[in-house]
Amino acid sequence: NAWGDFTTASWLPGAPVRATIDVVKIHLIDGTYELFRCFYGAPSKKHGGREVGATRALVRSFAARLRTGDVTHVAAAFDTVIESFRNELFTGYKTGEGIDPELFSQFPLAEEAMAALGITVWPMVDFEADDAIATAAKKFAKHKDVEQVLLCSPDKDLAQCVEGKRIVSYDWAKQIELDEKGVNEKFGVPPSAIPDLLALVGDTADGIPGIDRWGMKSAANVLAAYGCLEKIPADAAKWTVKVRGADALAASLNASRKEAALYKKLATIRYDVPLKETLKDIAWRGADRKAIEKLAPVIADPELATRIEKWA
Repeated sequence: NAWGDFTTASWLPGAPVRATIDVVKIHLIDGTYELFRCFYGAPSKKHGGREVGATRALVRSFAARLRTGDVTHVAAAFDTVIESFRNELFTGYKTGEGIDPELFSQFPLAEEAMAALGITVWPMVDFEADDAIATAAKKFAKHKDVEQVLLCSPDKDLAQCVEGKRIVSYDWAKQIELDEKGVNEKFGVPPSAIPDLLALVGDTADGIPGIDRWGMKSAANVLAAYGCLEKIPADAAKWTVKVRGADALAASLNASRKEAALYKKLATIRYDVPLKETLKDIAWRGADRKAIEKLAPVIADPELATRIEKWA
């Protein structure tokens, strides 16, 4: 077919022979999040005086996920440079400052490792990984042969990109999927209001301070009534929803409308990252044998090739 032959007979003992996969599900991975998760969740491993534990765990994790046979099309976006255009808008936005050097030094290696697994890699410099994921989701969800796009990250920022059951948020490690209804139930607002929610309550991971006095419950209740922060009446007496401390909340927002607008802009994901790949380009055809053989000694995993089931 147009995306290659996905018929795979496993060579692993006792593994079932899988039939051709007709359903196209796109997995879009937040590579930066996954690397952080591995760094803080996996054992340290040094090789040649260099810390490689997170990358080693990352490769092992995704080699296992690719063996399930559920992945037909996949790409991973990385924050190759932590800073982005958003740092030019707000000096308090997140930077690479404070990142453990042993983690930061693995960023290039992690990108190399994911590419070796046959995963399309998008290294972000001016934009962020979330922007690339969102752009790809919008682009590929329009394709008639795509059944579903999975935004593989538990990051609440990406919840704004969820559309019905077609584009969903997916925590791969916990196997938790959130469709549009799920986002509403979890956050109290629809996907479209997530940037407004983050503008009001803040997002410490991204360096967005939020508006004083506003908490998750109050913000969700008010936004559920008005849809976006711009439509929240200045006079709390005109609010159609009852919220504790409404007068103080209104006063705080009124004094910081300009800041709230900026925070919303920072929290709003972009959909205009110049991604050249087509649906065919992100089809997963297997790992790159030469690249895996080159990577294995670097990450101190001589048995890495045995973890690979399918080669390109």
